[in-house]
Amino acid sequence: MIAIRRTSSRYALLVGVLALCASGCGLSTELEREFDPDPERPPATTRPPAPPPASVTPGASPSVPLQPQQGCPSSGVRFGTGPVSAAMGLRAMTLTVINCSAEPYELNGYPSVTVLDEAGAPLEAVRTAEGTDEVSMAPEDPGPEPLTLAPGETAGAGLYWRMAVEKGTFLRVAPGEGDDVTTVRAEDYLDIGPENVLGTTAWTKTP
Repeated sequence: MIAIRRTSSRYALLVGVLALCASGCGLSTELEREFDPDPERPPATTRPPAPPPASVTPGASPSVPLQPQQGCPSSGVRFGTGPVSAAMGLRAMTLTVINCSAEPYELNGYPSVTVLDEAGAPLEAVRTAEGTDEVSMAPEDPGPEPLTLAPGETAGAGLYWRMAVEKGTFLRVAPGEGDDVTTVRAEDYLDIGPENVLGTTAWTKTP
């Protein structure tokens, strides 16, 4: 009796499978009908996730007014920066100023420098100091002396800081306190913020 029942069940299952094949319907089609009894409805599509909202902080913002790329500014000088040097957490960068006017230009003392972020805002609690005493392991500042730059001559000053996590992208610079200010994009970013000290050396004439 048990053997006959098993044979009958297997026979019924085989007949059912053959009937499905004869009708041209696969097993996957039958399963689709189970989950979606309305065959006329178009298949559901998977939409990609919506992109995250754009950051409210602009990238290297074109709204930051920069030193003109060409020509000589009305101040008579142009600024530039060198690459960042790194060793044991100490960072160093050279700030340069060139007399692009047709007249001699007088320098005496230290550059005026403010570090700005990508949006052109000063980095929080980053201050500039004349000299390098407040920057651990920085070389000694040679001290200020009066300089006269003939047309086309260049002077340089060293910028020193200890590594931090926030990036400075732009420098707001002037030959000295009270002089005309301009903004330049640093050749390399300054990993200096927040709450840090930027030590500067006095201007020295470059060969």
